[in-house]
Amino acid sequence: MILVNTDFVSGKEIGESLGLVKGSTIRAKHVGKDIVSSFRTLVGGEMKEYGQMLTEARQIATKRMVDEAEALGADAVLNIRFSTSAVMQGAAEILVYGTAVKLK
Repeated sequence: MILVNTDFVSGKEIGESLGLVKGSTIRAKHVGKDIVSSFRTLVGGEMKEYGQMLTEARQIATKRMVDEAEALGADAVLNIRFSTSAVMQGAAEILVYGTAVKLK
């Protein structure tokens, strides 16, 4: 599956647009790691626990989008965008979406 954030795939011709595909997940960190991150807000520094959580969430959401595109018979997903929103303290939703296409 080819994934791009452009409206074309270099060297390929778009055959058919199959429509919007998306994937999302809501992730939360373990309360113990949440407490560690809370201390970092007092002293400063990178919140590695949340960075890891968001990385994992992006991977899961992307896989769900790809699964949806594959079910439609797509060869690629164009114009991929990510969106993040806080659902509650310590939890975030990641949404990834794009246009599934068949290539010629």
